[in-house]
Amino acid sequence: MQRNGQAVNERLRKESQLSQIMARLKKNKAALFGLCLIVALLLVAVLSPWISPYDYTKMDIQNMYAKPSAEHIFGCDELGRDIFSRILYGSRASLSLGMIASVAGTLVGIVIGSIVGYYGGWVETLVMRLLDIIQAIPGMLLAIAISAALGPGFTNTILALSIGGIPMTVRLLRGSILSIRKQEYIEAAEKINCSKFRIITTHILPNSIAPLIVSVTMGIGNTILSAAALSYIGLGVQPPTPEWGAMLSAGKSVITKYPHLCIFPGLAIMVVVLSFNMLGDGLRDAMDPKLKN
Repeated sequence: MQRNGQAVNERLRKESQLSQIMARLKKNKAALFGLCLIVALLLVAVLSPWISPYDYTKMDIQNMYAKPSAEHIFGCDELGRDIFSRILYGSRASLSLGMIASVAGTLVGIVIGSIVGYYGGWVETLVMRLLDIIQAIPGMLLAIAISAALGPGFTNTILALSIGGIPMTVRLLRGSILSIRKQEYIEAAEKINCSKFRIITTHILPNSIAPLIVSVTMGIGNTILSAAALSYIGLGVQPPTPEWGAMLSAGKSVITKYPHLCIFPGLAIMVVVLSFNMLGDGLRDAMDPKLKN
């Protein structure tokens, strides 16, 4: 009965914390605006085959470099393909790269961070020194090196981007675990012979996950920007698959004559990165209101 009562109290406490976080988040208009933009972008990515006015692969030589008009609101590219349709389809690749790479890097970082944060000792020392070596390399340079070694492509780009995000997740989670590892409820769980796995997954991770949620949300925007940069230099998603960074690269040589080839893909990247950053800032303030000031 006592254990059931403790479980009920713990559940009610978590529900109360969640309701407080949601209440604070609802008061942040910038975060809500960012969330609405993200939802709209996800809907565009899912519905792009049905809402695109043209086939993104359809070429029209007569409309090469056509400027924005009523027929093609964003104009056409060097092959006469409708830029608006390609941006809609390109949201699939760009959003998928950012979200999958960020989540994958975070999951791997959670596993490593949980081990080094809870067990400590020589394992922690060895892992943290290896992460120091990785973090000594600039993130973009590391992604370029991995992409160049593995070759361009969707899957290889995800691997290149996710590896760079692991050290930050490990350090963030390790710091949170170190601050709660000596709490009384952890010691109580150890005294009643709870398994190490249960202690980490049931007691430590749920109380350490808040900073990671903020980190992964803001990291998605940065990862999308990095993915666009890789595609811009030819190491990311390859044609004919539309991707915003690759579209920027295709238009750079004629940007002075036909600036619309770069303006609209650049605006798409700006909007999605801004949206995730606004939501991430709002989540940070909602989960830890002391940081707001």
